[in-house]
Amino acid sequence: MNHLLPLVVVVPLLGAAFLVAAGRMLPRTATDAVAAAVATGTTALAAVLLAHSSPAGTEWVGGWRPHQGRSVGIVLVGDAPGTGLAVLACLLTVAVLVYSWRYFDEVPHQHSTSFPALVLLFQAGLCGFALTGDLFNAFVFFELMGVAAYALTGYRVEEPKAVQGALTFGILNSLGAYATLLGIALLYARTGELGMRQIGARLDAQGRPDALVLAAFVLVLTGLLVKAAAAPFHFWLPDAHAVAPTPVCMLLSGLMVELGVYGVWRVHATVFAGPGGLPTADVGRCLVALGAVTAVLGAVLCWQQHHLKRLLAYSTIAHTGLFLVGIGLLRPESTAGTALYVLGHAGAKAALFACTGILLDRYGSVDERELHGRGGRLRSVGMLYTVAALALAGLPPFGTALGKGTAEEAAGPAGTLLFTVVSALTGAAALRVAARVFWGFGPRPCHAPAQETTGGGEEPETRGLLSRVPLPMAAVPTALLVGALAVGLVPALATGTGHAFGSPTALTPHWTLASVLTGLVSATCAAGCAALALRRGAPQEPYAWSAPLRRLHSGHVGDYVAWFVLGTAVLGALALPGVLS
Repeated sequence: MNHLLPLVVVVPLLGAAFLVAAGRMLPRTATDAVAAAVATGTTALAAVLLAHSSPAGTEWVGGWRPHQGRSVGIVLVGDAPGTGLAVLACLLTVAVLVYSWRYFDEVPHQHSTSFPALVLLFQAGLCGFALTGDLFNAFVFFELMGVAAYALTGYRVEEPKAVQGALTFGILNSLGAYATLLGIALLYARTGELGMRQIGARLDAQGRPDALVLAAFVLVLTGLLVKAAAAPFHFWLPDAHAVAPTPVCMLLSGLMVELGVYGVWRVHATVFAGPGGLPTADVGRCLVALGAVTAVLGAVLCWQQHHLKRLLAYSTIAHTGLFLVGIGLLRPESTAGTALYVLGHAGAKAALFACTGILLDRYGSVDERELHGRGGRLRSVGMLYTVAALALAGLPPFGTALGKGTAEEAAGPAGTLLFTVVSALTGAAALRVAARVFWGFGPRPCHAPAQETTGGGEEPETRGLLSRVPLPMAAVPTALLVGALAVGLVPALATGTGHAFGSPTALTPHWTLASVLTGLVSATCAAGCAALALRRGAPQEPYAWSAPLRRLHSGHVGDYVAWFVLGTAVLGALALPGVLS
């Protein structure tokens, strides 16, 4: 079955090319149907490959196999982690395309066909990155995905805010790409290889790591951490979410960030985990330290937000930190638990964004205060939003709770406290929104002038919809939440994830009394914090004590570039002791 691996990348590329070439001659419904059919077919193909996945399954594209121990070709790896992530990417792409059937009706037809084409390009980059076993081609696929993401973020190019957000996104991610490319060049200079496994084997044969290996590690991980939106490389994500169309936000928070985390795990496991790479203790210290800071920063800023898209963006940053902590523990059970956490989070977060898009379409606003009680007519959407918020907080039996509980057991008491507090605070922010917007709880806030950062005065993203929510826009978040629930309830998913990301001998993720209790505690704390916020009222300005953190997010690209440089230096400092010893 390995010979079918290239089709997972090629089919979306061909679909995008067809839409660009012939889309203008087809009616809008036909272009949407073609895009959905291509994405669905790719999903089925990826699922078949996942069922036949093997750690040794590789495909050398074009027949360029290694010669005398050296590889020069493009290699795709059909193991369970890569094919599983490709299935997730394809499923969420299908959900986004279905959700977008009624989007962008106000734009000319030729522009409406470009959206599904860009989404298919994004899917091709996602699948290519998940499947590649070549470090340089991982960079190429990630940049293909990035270029499509830049265009999708600034899709409403007539709005200055969209252009500014897309430029910030593009500049910071391009800097990360240059850092990754420079790190790849250093590794190629040292080993003469670009295949991940081959690089790792040659580094191990050369003995202890030196300054060049350290520099390569820092540079490659910097680019991946930018994509993952880890602090202090995270500044682009809230700005991009604030201006990107809602379906694009579903892709960024549901897939792109998670793929950056996957890249960190994959590169370390295949390139730097051996004796010629960085010592395990130093890598773990880097990831856990950055993850903890990212989680706390994201959770605090998430709680302070009234702009719904920014709130969810900071929630994504907070959970990215938890993912990095889980990976940084460098234990099979914590890695497997984190993988399950990622699956559940993707479904819950995409569902929250889908419900937010409905609010934006109905009321032209994503300001929590301006929307107070206005969502009362959307009771079904309010139920979906509330359930998704509880899933985000880690309520059993959702997959977020199972993954979080498994990682907590590996992290010990301190890690359990971090996971519980962060998931509770981000879940509480989403529950507070649901209570105010859909159920009208809490005092009605005083009228405040709409500002750019509040989410008021936004333009609806669709036109000409019926008086009720279209079926696709309501069905997609429902399906996403069912998927997040299945991650926690279907034993085969937990077992397969445990074998893929852990080890055959490691204990697979399963429900324990501790995981159930910590999930219930975090969900209860989330509900309690939301209730306290509703009794306190909605302050017109965020809390004064968080002002220094908010000032860091200035919106100026130059400030973000400075933080990028500082973050790279800190990453190097954290990993340096292992090279000096």
